[in-house]
This record gives sequence, C-alpha cells and structure tokens, in this order.
Amino acid sequence: MPAPQRRPATQRDIHLPALTAFDDETLRTGGDYVAIDFVGLDFAGAEAPDARFLECRLQRCGMDGASLRRARIADSLLSDVHAATVDIADSNWRDSQVSGGRLGAVTLVGATWTGIRVRGTHLGYANLAGAQLQDVVFEGCEIGSLDLRGAELESVVFLDSRVDELNVAGATLSNVDLSDARLRTLVGVESLRGAIISHAQLADLAPLLAAQIGLEVRDDPR
Repeated sequence: MPAPQRRPATQRDIHLPALTAFDDETLRTGGDYVAIDFVGLDFAGAEAPDARFLECRLQRCGMDGASLRRARIADSLLSDVHAATVDIADSNWRDSQVSGGRLGAVTLVGATWTGIRVRGTHLGYANLAGAQLQDVVFEGCEIGSLDLRGAELESVVFLDSRVDELNVAGATLSNVDLSDARLRTLVGVESLRGAIISHAQLADLAPLLAAQIGLEVRDDPR
C-alpha cells in the first residue's frame, strides 16, 4: 500500500498527550524529554546540545543565550518563547508549531525543518543558512532579516508576513510562495527560480531582474 500523504502544515494540529511538569533545574546535554510540560521557566544560558523533545510544550520560557545545537524537536508546541540570542544550529524539527514570542537573533544554520508552522512570531534575525525546509509555513510573522543562503526550500509559504530583508543567495527553491509576504529588500534574485510572487512584487523586482540578465531599460522617448 502507498504511504499516506502528509497533510500540509497549515492543515495540521498538534495534539499532545497528558504532560508531566518539568522538575529539573535546567535543560541537560543529551536530555531526553518526552511529554514534558515546560511552562514559565528561565533557561537563560542553558547548555543542552543533542537534547530531544518529543510531544512537549514549551510555553512562556526564556531561552536567552541558550545552546540547543543538534537538538531534535518533534510533535511539540512552542509558544511565547523569548530570547535575545539562542543557538539551535544543526537541529532537526518535525511536525511542530511555534506561536507568538520574540527572538532577537536565532541561529538555525544547517537545521532541518519538516512540517513546521510558525505563527505570529517576531524574529529580529533568523539565520537558516544551509538549512533544509520542507512543508513550512510562516504566518503573521514579523521578521527583520531572514538568511536563507544556500538553503533548500520545498513547499514553503509566507502568509501575511513581513520580511524586511530576505537573502536567498545560492538557495534552491521549489514551490516557495512569497506572494503574501511584504518584502523590503531581497538579496539573491538570481536564485528565485521555483518561487511564486505576486504581480505587485514582480513590478518591484523588475529592476533587479533586468540587471541580473543584463537588460538595459530606458525611459520612453515620448
């Protein structure tokens, strides 16, 4: 029998089992957290590389200066998480949702996101360079700078989101819908193959596209 098709991230809800309240002092290196409820906790400066979160909830937690490199996050909910800086490079995310919260600079270099929905989150600088994103939705987000250099994106959608600077230089795009994103600056126009844009965005990008292919545009002599 063929494998069942994944539902798009926009159509999936996360249903958590009965959760157990977190009762440790801080997150641990290689910690294995299954069905744990993290609510209103401060993990500032925590060192927890290689930690695993399965069917967990992180709500109103402080993560300033925390390091969760190579963490694995699956079937989990993160809401109203806040940090000035947080390092989650080379992490693996699957079928999870992030809602609300404010992150100043989040390092996600080399991360893998599959079936991820980010809703109403404020991101100052999100570094996803070299990351792999599949079936990802940014909805109602405010993003200062989104760095996707060298990343691989498939079925990624921006819904009613603002991105002040989007860098896709060297990225590979497939079915990436930017048509509902409010973009101020775009870097890497040569890598837009596979993106979907609106007519208004096309007009805004026309000078960059013309320059990319060496097309000279002159004023109408009339």
